[in-house]
Amino acid sequence: MSKKPLILGIESSCDETAASLITENPNGKPVILSNIISSQIDIHKEFGGVVPELAARSHIEKIDWIVNKAIDTSGRKIDEIDAIASTAGPGLIVCLSVGLSFGKALATSLNKPFIAVNHLEGHALSPKIDSDLDYPYLLLLISGGHSQFLNVKNLGNYKRLGTTIDDALGEAFDKTAKLLGIEFPGGPQIEILAKKGDPHKYDLPKPIFNKGGCNLSFAGLKTAVLKISKNIDKEQDKFDLAASFQRTIEEILLKKTKIAFNEFEKQTNPKKKVFVIAGGVAANKNIRFTLENLCEQENYQSIFPSKELCGDNAAMIALVGLEKYKLKKFDKLDHPTIPRWPLDKNAIFLKGAGVKL
Repeated sequence: MSKKPLILGIESSCDETAASLITENPNGKPVILSNIISSQIDIHKEFGGVVPELAARSHIEKIDWIVNKAIDTSGRKIDEIDAIASTAGPGLIVCLSVGLSFGKALATSLNKPFIAVNHLEGHALSPKIDSDLDYPYLLLLISGGHSQFLNVKNLGNYKRLGTTIDDALGEAFDKTAKLLGIEFPGGPQIEILAKKGDPHKYDLPKPIFNKGGCNLSFAGLKTAVLKISKNIDKEQDKFDLAASFQRTIEEILLKKTKIAFNEFEKQTNPKKKVFVIAGGVAANKNIRFTLENLCEQENYQSIFPSKELCGDNAAMIALVGLEKYKLKKFDKLDHPTIPRWPLDKNAIFLKGAGVKL
């Protein structure tokens, strides 16, 4: 039996320092041997958001220990590693540089191939770790920095169907939480507060709800929450606003996903209709429930990564590295950091004032 590849993945695109080792079982399915994540929530909490310089400093302090812990936890030895995969973008350039430089140095010292990974591709492929997932499939990527619908045709082959024209969904959750007085990162707490509130108390706007195909917009919704939050003086009002915000997001995603289904089917005519929802916001239970129900109605199979793989992690980076290793798609050691690195390089940039849909 031939030796299965052993790939080390390194992630430092924002405020998580992470390392993971992945291999395959005899049937060719990915197996996580270790997945170590160090969060920086306590560092950034007092600032209400991620401070790039502090994040980078923390990465520098921790990355050697995190990588060694991932190797030790895996039960394998460092000289057994076949390739090193590091996130090269998109993300905060000062943070990306730490993991990318460390990965290159390690690859050089071990004389092993180096693989630069697109962070978004990690999210796109992450469900492959837990499920049987074949190309093509429709992807909704919803995180703190990105919100887009993509036709995932194959490894490295993506067609964007829709994107946010302003804020990412995770950003909208976090900013709404901040307006409600919830500490950073408050996005996940919105769902908890919403359970105590009336989802129909506030009629919030749904930007570009009836135009723009499956493109998304959340800035106007966030502004509406800001105006209402200034007049809130009761705890129950806070719960009601959280519930109304959660409901509005669900309604937006429901309608836009229906449009994305139609676009995906026109482009692909798939034998099997599969819808993958990935990224940090995919951990939101209400959003999961809403989209799972839609998939049942439209004869789609819905697939979510496990909650541990929804947020930023190195297992998904190692997985992309594994896929590329098998195809011998290696990168040179002078590969740059790419703070803006779209999966669909041919897609039109749709952000900022005056965007025409």
